[in-house]
Amino acid sequence: MDTAPDLRDTAPVLGPGTRRQRLARTLNAAYAEGLLSERTLTHRLDVLFAGELIDPAGLVGDLSQRVSRRRLRRGVVTALTSARRRARVGTRVQETGILLALDWTGTCDELLIGRHPSCDVVVADDTVSRRHARLTFRDGGWIVQDLDSTNGTRLNGQYVGRCRVRPGDQLSLGRQRLQVD
Repeated sequence: MDTAPDLRDTAPVLGPGTRRQRLARTLNAAYAEGLLSERTLTHRLDVLFAGELIDPAGLVGDLSQRVSRRRLRRGVVTALTSARRRARVGTRVQETGILLALDWTGTCDELLIGRHPSCDVVVADDTVSRRHARLTFRDGGWIVQDLDSTNGTRLNGQYVGRCRVRPGDQLSLGRQRLQVD
């Protein structure tokens, strides 16, 4: 019997849609502070909630907000506290890559990911196969299955053939990294 702990079970699990909600809050805050017009806010929220692939840098990367010294100080203290907490637990939450926003309600039960235009989620990267992987919704969660792709499918750095994905996981198709939300 294998007694080694499964490292994946100790990682913090984000709730479904957490990153998408954070991005929406950031856009709403930028609108409230006058950094975005109503039309720009509406367009960016449409982009945020319309598809499965979302580029966070494209939505909020150009927002430079002026922060009061008090708010800045509070933000630094919060960042240091959470960094210490993550160091204590031994995990690191990554917020990089394109966001793969999945529907966790079960209304969609299968998604095909690949480079070909007929795929449900089209990833324009030469290292992604035409039909790279399939996501299947089963028993309240998503399962990724590699479709014998040339460069393989990795989940949190490990090559997988078929595996359950959770919010916060890093899914790599070739060189393209997607963060599951």
